[in-house]
Amino acid sequence: MHELRVVGVRVELPTNQPIVLLKEVDGDRFLPIWIGAVEATAIAYEQQGITPPRPLTHDLIRDILAAVGAELVAVEINDIQDTVYFAELVFKGDVRVSSRPSDAIAVALRTGTPVRCTPEVLDESGITMSEAADDEVEKFREFLDNVTPEDFAE
Repeated sequence: MHELRVVGVRVELPTNQPIVLLKEVDGDRFLPIWIGAVEATAIAYEQQGITPPRPLTHDLIRDILAAVGAELVAVEINDIQDTVYFAELVFKGDVRVSSRPSDAIAVALRTGTPVRCTPEVLDESGITMSEAADDEVEKFREFLDNVTPEDFAE
């Protein structure tokens, strides 16, 4: 398994489709995953330290896990079929629960849980950005610094 860090979310134009961008911790590949607007908002809220007036679904999941003492040890992106990604929440004792990657990532950010990816998925869908793309990464970082969750409203 390769550990990934969440770079952030952005909106792909002209379709206005949100993407979560992940990057290998010990490598140079990126993994872009198209996600829904609600999940993009949940990820952006957490990355920006925004606390909504009432808990979002992913906050509720974090709170339930804490209340019942369930230890989430990893989130694993473990398959891709016809451009659809699959993930699992991995709990202590190797108990696994199937999840959409976007939901799993939103929960991982809230619990401080590592996000991992199988070598097969990363080999199939990971992209390496050339040095010429460094400017694009910098623009993406600037975008992340200025984006608000309201930007994902439909």
